[in-house]
Amino acid sequence: MPGSDLARETAELLSVTKASEPRSMNQLVVLATRQVPACSGATAGIWRDGELVALVASHPDLPELTDVQLSAGRGPVLEALADGGPAVCPDTLDEPRWPEYAGAALRRGVRCSFTLASRPGPEAVTLTLYGTRPRVLQSDQLELAELFMAFGDTVVGNAADYRDAQRTARQLQAAADSRSVVDQAKGMLMQASGCTADEALQWLRRTSQERNVRVADLAQAVVESGGTSGLKSSSAR
Repeated sequence: MPGSDLARETAELLSVTKASEPRSMNQLVVLATRQVPACSGATAGIWRDGELVALVASHPDLPELTDVQLSAGRGPVLEALADGGPAVCPDTLDEPRWPEYAGAALRRGVRCSFTLASRPGPEAVTLTLYGTRPRVLQSDQLELAELFMAFGDTVVGNAADYRDAQRTARQLQAAADSRSVVDQAKGMLMQASGCTADEALQWLRRTSQERNVRVADLAQAVVESGGTSGLKSSSAR
């Protein structure tokens, strides 16, 4: 892939305004499989508080390798998460540390793997590259994978910030909407009863306490009734 295409795809990976976390992780997998010559497949996962919350894979049978590790309580992904460093399996045919993973990998034609994990913390990203021949994932090829790993870690951090910003924006929008409804209700009450703006607001506050409802909900009822809601039982003055 030309360098310009790589730059474009990594820029897209970092654009959280255009991509969700799973989509960004999928882009991470695509980059790894395209750019690392010996990589025949890849998986990328998002972890929060030690729990896997999202997993994408280049091939449909690869997620099962992560499931095997979670069931067994051991494997290269879990080791990378615990140690914060790469977990290398040079040859699944001769792998004594993770027999469950090695057996499952062999059944799927995987002969070697290399797993990277972001720094330890409440949120983490893992990237695993798989090869169909033993010892084909060499250190010089994995430098690029480590770069992609850094991109993936940034995506999750940015996405978390983006979610916080979206939540704040929604709260501000809700507050603005409530204020708009209250202003509309005040205007209708002023027109219906001839009261002042302060008197209309006082009526809304007093009546909301008497009826144990939010001022915004009461104001919405006033607006929907055309300004007559509650005026039969309470005066706006």
